Amino acid sequence: MYRTRIILIAAAWVACSTISFAAGDAAKGKEVFDQCSVCHNSDSTDQKIGPGLKGLFKRDKLASGKPVNEANVRAQINDGGNGMPAYKDILSDQEKDDVIAYLKTL
Repeated sequence: MYRTRIILIAAAWVACSTISFAAGDAAKGKEVFDQCSVCHNSDSTDQKIGPGLKGLFKRDKLASGKPVNEANVRAQINDGGNGMPAYKDILSDQEKDDVIAYLKTL
């Protein structure tokens, strides 16, 4: 019984250590988003070069047709597509977290 409990606690600790609890900072994300504002509106849904992003996380789907969630928004930022450049190697993971936190405020 004691050994089983130790194994379960160790397994839970390993599982939790692989989960990222990093939260983005929306204020910093707004600063990072300034470079995105050349192509994207943040205060409307009107399209510039790319779609307006106001209310993005209240929408059902991204322009790509994928459901709106953090993973798909991050994938869009990383991989680009439909004219959007990839930012995988340009933005740090923290900057992406910050931008996503900012996009959630729109």
